[in-house]
Amino acid sequence: MLGEYRIEGRRASEIAASVERAVGAGELQPGEVLPPLRELAVYLEVNPNTVAAAYRALRDRGVIETAGRRGSRVRPRPASTPREALRVEAPPGVRDASDGNPDPSLLPPLERALAEAAAHSARRPALYGTPAVDEELAALARAAFAADGVPAGPIAVTSGSLDAIERVLAAHLRPGDTVAVEDPGWGSLLDLIPALGLRPAPVEVDDEGPLPGQLTRALQDGARAVVLTDRAQNPTGAAVSRARATELRALLAGHPEVLLIEDDHGHGIVDLPLHPLSGVTDHWVLVRSTAKAYGPDLRLAVLTGDALTIDRVAGRQRLGPGWISHLLQDTVAHLWRTSAIDPAAVAGAYGRRREALIRALADRGVGARGRSGMNVWVPVPDETGAVARLLHSGWAVAPGARFRLHSPPGIRITVSGLSDDDIAPVADAVASATGRGEARRYE
Repeated sequence: MLGEYRIEGRRASEIAASVERAVGAGELQPGEVLPPLRELAVYLEVNPNTVAAAYRALRDRGVIETAGRRGSRVRPRPASTPREALRVEAPPGVRDASDGNPDPSLLPPLERALAEAAAHSARRPALYGTPAVDEELAALARAAFAADGVPAGPIAVTSGSLDAIERVLAAHLRPGDTVAVEDPGWGSLLDLIPALGLRPAPVEVDDEGPLPGQLTRALQDGARAVVLTDRAQNPTGAAVSRARATELRALLAGHPEVLLIEDDHGHGIVDLPLHPLSGVTDHWVLVRSTAKAYGPDLRLAVLTGDALTIDRVAGRQRLGPGWISHLLQDTVAHLWRTSAIDPAAVAGAYGRRREALIRALADRGVGARGRSGMNVWVPVPDETGAVARLLHSGWAVAPGARFRLHSPPGIRITVSGLSDDDIAPVADAVASATGRGEARRYE
């Protein structure tokens, strides 16, 4: 059965563990079909319901997927194999333009903010029973959301954007439900979806955001939730324009039962205006992380949304971590209150590098995208070859497979660590790695 590998176990948990061990060890390959549950039940001499429970557990953990009459099979990329495993490690002497990190020189100093938070804690320590959300942080978040046209709603605080998205999805969806996601899109989100037992429905993205026709198809196919990025989309740099927002709002208005999640992680590093879609469906949230503007280690995101969704998120959070540290909340409140960074200056710094690289690539016959944020997306015909050749040339870039479902291959270049003097060498290396350097010699 399944070639050399034998599924074992008498209980559902044992059967599921047997399959998961084989997937982790590479003995069951991605795409490999599992036996029909009745056939496996006869082989193991157990009740078919036991095998069904095992398969259900495997599906819920993102190890397998079930496609009706086509049976169950190992996922093309099981949740136990995160996309981060596809990253390229930069050896000594190789510049790393793959990590997606902000430029440390554009992050604000945290000493005063942390000291003030500590002093506040000394005066009024956060003890059991303290409200989960700091009053000042909530007020500042509400004011910022209102200024950007986000509908009024309660505030919650989570440990980053992905934590917020996971909690919101879990508050409304069940394993087997479909979620419309950007393709290419954020690799961690594309890992999270199957890990929750959910099915991704890819939606293509251009410079102005998700394509309405693609989203229409996903909704017609039964997507129960939509996750999209408002600005600085990872990896393409897309930003939802006013015109695209109008189209998407009209489209979502016809599906009020769909859960809408907007990720505005680019807040603070992007100078393009926010065009929110929030409020057009019955259940919605908009999430803002501090990671890009203030540093990834400041693990905090604020979110607002409809009252039911925020109440469910807060209620479940109380049964887990309880709350996000008030020291962190007070630190972020200080940074917001004192305008610790100038978003226009930060956005301008990233924008100059991004646009310079795109122009330099265009001069060498290489098309690239990057409307906002800190990344440039370069479509390439041979992703693996391009990454390897760039590494040989002294540059580590992120392989597009980390961010793709069905979209064509590409590479992501993070501009945060690039200086003006780096632009031409990077562009030369990309042109050479994609074959354009050779082509230009004979044009």
